[in-house]
Amino acid sequence: MFKGLCSSVLIGSFPLDDHLRAIDLVFKYSSEIPVWPQLPNFPEENMILQFLPGMPGFNKDVVLRSEDLDQEVLNFYQEYLDVKDGKKELEESRFVLKDEAKGFHLLVERLKKDKNKDLRAIKAQITGPFTFCASVKDDKKRSILYDEQLKDVAVKLIALKAKYQTKVLSEFSLPVIVFFDEPALAGFGSSEFISISRQDVIDLLKEAFLEVKQAGGIVGIHVCANTDWSLVVEADPDIINFDAYGYFDRFILYEDSIKEFLDRLGVIAWGIVPTFESSLINKETTESLYKKIMSYIEELHAKTKISKDKILIPVS
Repeated sequence: MFKGLCSSVLIGSFPLDDHLRAIDLVFKYSSEIPVWPQLPNFPEENMILQFLPGMPGFNKDVVLRSEDLDQEVLNFYQEYLDVKDGKKELEESRFVLKDEAKGFHLLVERLKKDKNKDLRAIKAQITGPFTFCASVKDDKKRSILYDEQLKDVAVKLIALKAKYQTKVLSEFSLPVIVFFDEPALAGFGSSEFISISRQDVIDLLKEAFLEVKQAGGIVGIHVCANTDWSLVVEADPDIINFDAYGYFDRFILYEDSIKEFLDRLGVIAWGIVPTFESSLINKETTESLYKKIMSYIEELHAKTKISKDKILIPVS
């Protein structure tokens, strides 16, 4: 079983325009669990665009409902089934990451050269299926979340791109963590998603998670704001990452679900470093953040009766 042992880990998105500098920073400051850098300063590395290649009808940032779309969808399903049945190698399919993910390939190159014995795991990431489907629009500006066929295609695209990362990084004989970034889950339950059921969201997540787990990977989920954490727990990730600095008071409202998650040896990744407001960043220190996270762990222990040691480092 993977144990984080209180190692630091990065989200993956960097406000830089130099991939080499980004990978150097990763190995300097997060060498125990390195991550491949995404640089959204490059338009193609936007969290939606980066994973759109391979989507039927894909054109820039929309899915075009052209006369050819039905055939493209059929071609997609055929290739998907060929990969699932072993008739086609995943590494030779539309599900690979290419030039749109330079950071991924730089991480692979660095890992081949790096002999750091402190490595505990490798982290990859991908846009989660709910956020992806909610964000991708057709040429009528309608989210594909409301198109059953395109939604199904998109989830399978994300799932196998996550599996591809897992397989490539597994060659280094270390635990591979794949985080699904799901910022749109902060809006679930609002009027924007009024017709989307809770079970719909859980099913989307589970399908994508399963591909990583079947490839031997560890599934993480990252939500940068508040959400229905009971839904997240029910989707069965191995790691939950949340903004502890800004949303701990709301996270702990789901104490029963959190206890269930920790009882099955789930790992909480505490986002304790503020990132959005410079005033908050400037006022905090290592000591102040340490005190803050330990006070939160104390409160979670009091609520759930789970030991503080187990909250920090789950053990069987």
